[in-house]
Amino acid sequence: MEDKALATNNGNSADIGFEQKIWSAADVLRGNMDAAEYKHVVLGLIFLKYISDKFEERYLELQADNDDVEDKDAYTEKNVFFVPPSARWNVIAEAAHKEEIGSVIDDAMRSIEKENKRLKDILPKTYSRGELDKRRLGNVVDIFSNIKMVDHATGKDILGRAYEYCLGKFAEQEGKRAGEFFTPACVVQTLVEVLKPFKGRIYDPCCGSGGMFVQSAMFVDHHAGNLKDISVFGQDSNPTTWKLALMNLAIHSIEADLGPFNADTFHNDLHPQLKADFIMANPPFNLSDWNDGSLNDDPRWKYGLPPSGNANFAWLQHMIHHLSPVGKIGLVLANGSLSSQSGGEGEIRRKIIEDD
Repeated sequence: MEDKALATNNGNSADIGFEQKIWSAADVLRGNMDAAEYKHVVLGLIFLKYISDKFEERYLELQADNDDVEDKDAYTEKNVFFVPPSARWNVIAEAAHKEEIGSVIDDAMRSIEKENKRLKDILPKTYSRGELDKRRLGNVVDIFSNIKMVDHATGKDILGRAYEYCLGKFAEQEGKRAGEFFTPACVVQTLVEVLKPFKGRIYDPCCGSGGMFVQSAMFVDHHAGNLKDISVFGQDSNPTTWKLALMNLAIHSIEADLGPFNADTFHNDLHPQLKADFIMANPPFNLSDWNDGSLNDDPRWKYGLPPSGNANFAWLQHMIHHLSPVGKIGLVLANGSLSSQSGGEGEIRRKIIEDD
């Protein structure tokens, strides 16, 4: 995969104070862990604090109305995850400086997954492992205990910004490898502004951490649209990245169909009948060995079989195959795709242009 340029500004510079505060607090945890491993620890903890705050907000509403505060349906009807008593933040905060803090967090994650089917097998449960410094973990829990993830004054979930900001910071640290899960916000925003996905089905066949969907939802919201007018579909082959996306979308209250599991888009298309109105993607550049010969007769290659050594035009044709008659595509491809003649790519490109 070619190195995709990573921006240092996630598009949140106007509110960078809060995001930086979250990042600085979480950075206490790092120790000797590398960024690829450390990000799941941090993002999972942020997610846990977020759903705890959202739960508490709904809990207090029910309490004020003298309703049953333990009625699970009263939370799910408001798109709030139900947090069982043993997993609530006060329990975690009380255990912050106990040796078993890691196990307490792991157990909380398991309990939340059990009560919320959308989160089954999604949340990280590795906080009790020996290499994670429990003293530092407890200090971060203390810091998070004093940060409200939901801005009650404006009604906006400020954690969504922090989550995206931290994804960007991890991308900076991981460098080239980060292209698998993160596309710079400036690139995503450009695609969204061009396509203007106000209404219809939105699809990303290599969705990474879900940035295209988040920016699409923000676009609709900023232009006084209705999020109920868009439907979100996607998939990703990397199991860890797929879980990141589900957490990211949950934080932003975006309901999406990312398939029941992670899967290779070429060999296991999880949305075979989908015809999308908007397709936005940043597929891995110049992916080799994507076709072992079993895909040679696939109906998606309307304009010609892409070379097995480079998947650029396989991605493009896959997207065209899933496009509705009035649909639009916005994607990022390697520069060489504009001029390459190898493996029949020039002929494929010519046919696509002539058919447009």
